Amino acid sequence: MKTTKLKNAMQKAGLASLFALSFGALTGCQTTAGDNTAKADVAATAKTPIQDDGIFTNPLFPNGADPWLEYWDGNYYLTTTTWTSELVMRKSPTLAGLADATPVNVWSDANPERCCNFWAFEFHRLKGPNGYRWYMMYTAGTDGTLDNQHLNVLESAGDDPMGPYEYKGALMPNVWNIDGNYLTYKDKLYVIYSQWQGDQQLNIIAEMENPWTLKKNSPHTVITRPELDWEISGRKVTEGAEILQHNGRTFMTYSASFCNTPDYKLGMLELVGDDPLKASSWKKYDKPVFERTEEVFGPGHNGFFTSPDGTEDWLVYHGNDSVEHGCSATRSLRAQKFTWNDDGTPSFGKPLTPGVEVAPPSGEYDLTGNASARSTLPISECNKRFMFRHCS
Repeated sequence: MKTTKLKNAMQKAGLASLFALSFGALTGCQTTAGDNTAKADVAATAKTPIQDDGIFTNPLFPNGADPWLEYWDGNYYLTTTTWTSELVMRKSPTLAGLADATPVNVWSDANPERCCNFWAFEFHRLKGPNGYRWYMMYTAGTDGTLDNQHLNVLESAGDDPMGPYEYKGALMPNVWNIDGNYLTYKDKLYVIYSQWQGDQQLNIIAEMENPWTLKKNSPHTVITRPELDWEISGRKVTEGAEILQHNGRTFMTYSASFCNTPDYKLGMLELVGDDPLKASSWKKYDKPVFERTEEVFGPGHNGFFTSPDGTEDWLVYHGNDSVEHGCSATRSLRAQKFTWNDDGTPSFGKPLTPGVEVAPPSGEYDLTGNASARSTLPISECNKRFMFRHCS
């Protein structure tokens, strides 16, 4: 639990003042498409997709902290921290198009217990009581302070990431908890969240009854504790857990060190035992897996997504362009492809230098140069890659 003393210390350090930051103007939607007049026979004999319109550079756009991105049914959907009382989402058939996509308000809340300081939205397609729905887990609290931040969950009315949504509940409304992420493992659902205990910010896992309710009497097990030198720059922090499942293995990245420093970075665990609620089931890697360069600072609070054709794995994250910037509106949205090592672990590489051209995710454009209507990934391969999360 985060103590009053620690919360006051955080506010004195400047975190609370971030709440008052102003944000850049939001731009209108602008979609891109290639030449859709190409003849069928030309399209059939084309050897490579036309991708010029999909090329982008990082950052994709400014003020894009704590991003979450999903590719679903022919479109990318994106949320980032707003610090306001509104949850907004961008939608685009191309990754590059998210930069100009109009942010749409999909949820607002005036309830004084959860009205304000919206952080770190994540939306997951999970099987609920009424079939597959999108579950939006986000951090919110009370006006004028960051002391009461806690996780809340929304449920979509249908199978559309943009809702409409209904409020379902708060996981732990009376204690400080942030950065929720779901883990589905062996037909059970878990939540991983971050919480201060003493002078350490930890990642903790608990089992769930459904996507908005903790299972009664489930243990809450600490699975990351900031102990290594690279986890304690500025403050002792591990937060922002994100699950990555690949070829039957389950990894968890997390953000380490204080976000107000240029040393914010990604660490990684792997689930090597059968019970996620046992700390001994998690193996911690002793070196960071994604960290600052001379051009990108504080890269972290990431998410994962797969290219439209399912052949590529991508990382989305925020970062800063200056060593002087911290956890404020300076954090900008970035995305890049990653690969896999021979031993089956992910290889994230280094943050791409701003301005370097990046080809669009594979399958984003069809042979005529048009943005693909949807992925053509076979259901069997989809099930294998996504662990049934996005397959129907």
